[in-house]
Amino acid sequence: MIINKPICKILIVSLIALFSSACTTVQPWERANLAKNEMAINSDPMQAAFSQHVYTSKESTSGSSSGAGGGCGCN
Repeated sequence: MIINKPICKILIVSLIALFSSACTTVQPWERANLAKNEMAINSDPMQAAFSQHVYTSKESTSGSSSGAGGGCGCN
């Protein structure tokens, strides 16, 4: 397969421009919105831990996550 070098260069430059356009600075007044609990990946750590426990219990395989599950929730 022959790769056309000018097209490859144009593709690389356009990908760099595309990915670098997402880099921006956050203004100080915008940081308050990003610090809200709703913006966190796990806004409720206890609920996330419980959901992970239920998932690993119902998975019934030992390699699903960090714990071994039996399928009955009695681990």
